[in-house]
Amino acid sequence: VQLQASGGGLVQAGGSLRLSCAASGRTFTNWIMGWFRQAPGKEREFVASITWNMGTTAYADFVKGRFTVSRDRSKNMVYLQMNSLKPEDTAGYYCRTQESGRKWSETLSVWGRGTQVTVSS
Repeated sequence: VQLQASGGGLVQAGGSLRLSCAASGRTFTNWIMGWFRQAPGKEREFVASITWNMGTTAYADFVKGRFTVSRDRSKNMVYLQMNSLKPEDTAGYYCRTQESGRKWSETLSVWGRGTQVTVSS
C-alpha cells in the first residue's frame, strides 16, 4: 500500500486549500482513510477520516465546520477541503489508512508522506 499526499502550501488566514491523497497497492474495500497533522514541537493529531465503503466521516472538534473530507473511489483519491484556515492550522498533514472497524494502530496502518500547510496571519 502506498499513499501520497499533495496540495499543501502557503495561504493567508481565512483562506482555503484542498489536500489530496492518492492511494494505491490494493483494493480498499472495508478500509478507512484518515488525515492527521503534526505541528513543530507537538504530537501528531487526528484531523478527519472517511470510510471507503460508506463514506462515513469523522472530524476533530477543532476542524468541524471548516474542513470537509471526501473520497473518489473510482480514482482511489481522498481529499481534505480546508476552509477558514487559521495560523494554528499550520502543520505537516499526513494521510493514513488501515482496515476499518479498529482503533487506529501503528502496526496496522500505513502512512503517506506529508504535505506542509502554512497559514500566515
